[in-house]
Amino acid sequence: MKADLPLPAEDALDHSRTLAGFIRNELESEGGYLPFSRFMERCLYAPGLGYYSAGSSKFGAAGDFVTAPELGPLFATCVADAVAPVLRGIGSEAVFVEIGGGSGAFAETMLKRLLEVDALPARYAILEPSADLRQRQRQRLGEHLIPPLFALVEWLDGPLEERWDGVLFANEVIDALPTPRFLIRDGEVWEEGVAIDEQQGFVRSERPADALLTAGVRHVERYLGQAFAEGYRSELLPQLPYWIQAVMGAMNDGVMLFVDYGYPRKEYYLPQRDDGTLRAFYRQRTHNDVYLWPGLQDITASVDFTALAEAGTQAGFELAGYTNQASFLLGNGLQQRLQEVELRASETAQLRFRNEARQLTLPSEMGERFQVMGFARGVEFEAPFLLNEMSWRL
Repeated sequence: MKADLPLPAEDALDHSRTLAGFIRNELESEGGYLPFSRFMERCLYAPGLGYYSAGSSKFGAAGDFVTAPELGPLFATCVADAVAPVLRGIGSEAVFVEIGGGSGAFAETMLKRLLEVDALPARYAILEPSADLRQRQRQRLGEHLIPPLFALVEWLDGPLEERWDGVLFANEVIDALPTPRFLIRDGEVWEEGVAIDEQQGFVRSERPADALLTAGVRHVERYLGQAFAEGYRSELLPQLPYWIQAVMGAMNDGVMLFVDYGYPRKEYYLPQRDDGTLRAFYRQRTHNDVYLWPGLQDITASVDFTALAEAGTQAGFELAGYTNQASFLLGNGLQQRLQEVELRASETAQLRFRNEARQLTLPSEMGERFQVMGFARGVEFEAPFLLNEMSWRL
């Protein structure tokens, strides 16, 4: 056990052992090697066993990490104000699609704010693969939304197949996509995988990379203007363009908006970041042992926002803007919204709202670690990024 991590309860450990056994069986059937991306996919999404598929608490102070919507209403309110002109411009058939709905906190605040500013979509669709999270979202929204608002909400089993116009939104989703890992050995690209050691634990393993991963690494090297050093390890998502085109479904005109932690490519692949950005979250603690307690901890990697810009434009959209979270929220009314909620709040609540604003915007908290990127097609969406637009860094 990691010395600074609390030990899980015995039933949770039993759950983790079951998932670990499932992964070991797959490893053995595959000849003793699994690509890291598949190991990560099993840890997070294995039906009934993976981190996002089982019933443990994940979000908020009682969970493993805190996302911006869980802090309070300010984040979602600012996002609503940013996209409201787009929804109003599209009109009565506008659709809002949220990828990964978390606890439902974002959808709750979003719909309430869109009602206030007369920008409600015809449909609010949540693409949520976890049955457990779907149920939590449904319960929360059913309890906290008035019936006409709750009637707008639907849960999708897959991307919308019919043509639609509107807004696609994802907060802290791309970082949880199962990511391949690569390393450089003798100038060649190898793929990092997972094997089993003599104690039946999971350990790193490697094999020559396939053509897709190799091409992705060479593309990054050309962009950087230099080859990776011997032994350099990191993550790369060659499937990101395909994921973008999959989740947008038959989207026509509108906006795609992504919020996540990460860097532009030249910062992502700094020479000193030679073991990548992979990490695990457990009970509000971050650590590097991604093999510990499968199914009980979140596993993530930072986002290469240059790769995201490439993927969005390849999907036929224009890059509308790129900035950090603090600038995006401040540029879309954070100060005004904070003043409004403080007028109606008790002294204790005022302190809570101010602390929320600080966590969202301070460089030492979420303000600069989290980045916001928007894409547009057939609509205008540059205005939300006017404060500190940073696409020149890509």
